[in-house]
Amino acid sequence: MTDKNIISSEFLLAPFDNRRFSNLCGNFDENIKQIEEYFKVDILSKGDILKIRGSDESVGKTRTIINKLYKISASEEINFEAIHVLLRENEMNKNDDFKDSDKIKNEFNQIQTSKKLIRARGDNQSDYLSNIMLNDLTFGIGPAGTGKTYLAVASAIKALENDDVRRIILVRPAVEAGERLGFLPGDMSQKVDPFLRPMYDALYDMLGADQVSKLIDQHLIEIAPLAFMRGRSLNESFLILDEAQNTTIEQMKMFLTRIGFGSRAVVTGDITQIDLPKGQRSGLKHCAKILRKIKKIAFTYFTAEDVVRHDLVKLIIEAYESS
Repeated sequence: MTDKNIISSEFLLAPFDNRRFSNLCGNFDENIKQIEEYFKVDILSKGDILKIRGSDESVGKTRTIINKLYKISASEEINFEAIHVLLRENEMNKNDDFKDSDKIKNEFNQIQTSKKLIRARGDNQSDYLSNIMLNDLTFGIGPAGTGKTYLAVASAIKALENDDVRRIILVRPAVEAGERLGFLPGDMSQKVDPFLRPMYDALYDMLGADQVSKLIDQHLIEIAPLAFMRGRSLNESFLILDEAQNTTIEQMKMFLTRIGFGSRAVVTGDITQIDLPKGQRSGLKHCAKILRKIKKIAFTYFTAEDVVRHDLVKLIIEAYESS
């Protein structure tokens, strides 16, 4: 880049607040450095005025993302993940000159829990949240890291807090990749706990460990292996079946027929990572074919472009898909 291609632009952060500005910058300005590296710009601050130096295009996009981050700094922590997601949106919307997307206009693109605000990242996540709110049964199918389970849990918490349902039931099939439950140490609870741990992690992130423990003690949240669902009829509940690619056809049918009056269900899974014994058909792949035309059932399909984890995850998924 030659000097004649470099411009400088100054703008005001308003309304200026030291706490929000500190949140924006991060420890030792690590957030600012991340943005500088991504857009190849220099960012200088003087009070409530920021100065950006770089190419015309980079300066404009940097200014846009900083304004976005400063806006959300009032309600949530600005960290590597938050910046990474916005930068991914920049990649996905670069033909739109990184303007605020006009594609996400519905009221379901964000969820506020007692501990944090969860936003839809991109069109597929926004569609997914809309489908969950507008349908009795929603399927989220796609690779790891696309927010399928996390957004489903957030939707369940919102439904519980709004008194739309009386309880949340989170379910996973206890299917292991290479190990047998019978050979693991401990009682049955200790054996299945590792399979349910990701669901606890999502709850802890949104509500905090103390609140989650309280809700579990009050039987408002139940986390259980899929086998424990047999014979039950679940009314006024929000059901989530995670890792559904590891259900058999019979298990999937059993789960779906647990849905009672006033209940809503979300089924998530990645049909490229099936750990069932050889010869067994995935219940998720099967029902995706036979249920797709039924009203009040919605399907959202995610791709590697929707991954909101480390950049390497997206590249790894794409490499496997093309192999």
